[in-house]
Amino acid sequence: MDLQTIKNRFGIIGNAASLNYALNVAVQVANTDLSVLINGESGVGKEVFSQIIHSLSARKHNPFIAVNCGAIPEGTIDSELFGHEKGSFTGAVDSRKGYFETVSGGTIFLDEIGELPLGTQARLLRVLETGEYIRVGSSKVQKTDVRVIAATNKDLLESTRSGRFREDLYYRLNTVPIKIPPLRERKEDILLLFRKFSADFADKYKTSSVQLSEEAKNILTNYTWPGNVRELKNIAEQISVLSTDKNISAEQLKHFLPDSNYSRLPVLAGGSGAVSQTEFANEREILYKLFFDMKKDVTELKKMFFDILQNPSMAVSNMHFTNGHSGATDMGAMQNAGNFIQPASSSPVILNNNGPIHHHEDVEESLSIIDKEKELIIKALKKHRGKRRDASQDLGISERTLYRKLKEYDIEDL
Repeated sequence: MDLQTIKNRFGIIGNAASLNYALNVAVQVANTDLSVLINGESGVGKEVFSQIIHSLSARKHNPFIAVNCGAIPEGTIDSELFGHEKGSFTGAVDSRKGYFETVSGGTIFLDEIGELPLGTQARLLRVLETGEYIRVGSSKVQKTDVRVIAATNKDLLESTRSGRFREDLYYRLNTVPIKIPPLRERKEDILLLFRKFSADFADKYKTSSVQLSEEAKNILTNYTWPGNVRELKNIAEQISVLSTDKNISAEQLKHFLPDSNYSRLPVLAGGSGAVSQTEFANEREILYKLFFDMKKDVTELKKMFFDILQNPSMAVSNMHFTNGHSGATDMGAMQNAGNFIQPASSSPVILNNNGPIHHHEDVEESLSIIDKEKELIIKALKKHRGKRRDASQDLGISERTLYRKLKEYDIEDL
């Protein structure tokens, strides 16, 4: 089967060399039982590639199931994948088959594989190596014959270095890697996709197809598309439904495209605006950006504080020590009390009659990612009064990831 036939069958549009290469790898590996790891950003169509591999394999007449590992709570994911026995945990009123049992002979697609807990990763590794698994609450070893295709939008190799993903499982899954290019690296395909989506929505909503001006085409082609094909399809649908004029100019198009600097993160002090999500390859880089900007702000506050101390008249005009009787300022009491001020976040400064004497010592702040991440999580939970969903949205991570980090850092509910 040639590539164009496969594209037509699965609705894949585009002729970029990187896309064609990924499709060729999928076709070549399809008729084997090798594990495949599909890597690509959110919205590039990773599940479509898993369906291509299954439909071209000897298992095509057997079951296929797609499982989003990030959408299943950590406490139930072992039961979902491997099944459980009656009474094995609260609520287990009956025995239940897991996906590896019901799909035996077929293919299982594990999306967001990087979200799997470490315990579940060990179980999955055993399935991949021996085809064996044990139901939750059972001691009986069972066999399964399942082809595993995994997908992730994270750098799993980096996750192995930080201890969040098992290295042996990574190399077992990564037997055949497939990298799906993001839409911004397929500029020649953007207009083809937009025309196809616009024509489909025009037919669906019984309206005229959208036409773009040359300037609008340039804007569409050069937009970064953080949501990839999924985002492009949504934009095409919005324009088809909401635009009364089907000849779209550059100015009209801009109303439908989000700001290219859009970010779920707050604006950072001292920066030039909101931080683009596409600036960061992963969560670690976002944290580094936040921590170094925070340290910069603290340094500036220290400098401002010492500038005030060097000019005592400024300090006197802004400091008011009130006694319990008349509310009058008592600077003499301050001087007689040892003439010592201990700033909250700096070295001691001793005042005497000749002016301030600074004894300043640079103290190296902790730049540990783990310490800072834990600190941010605690702040987010306090801010949202313990509501995990709101805290996870504020942090820019999934609620399940937040739950895992709470256990990992032994943080109690606030």
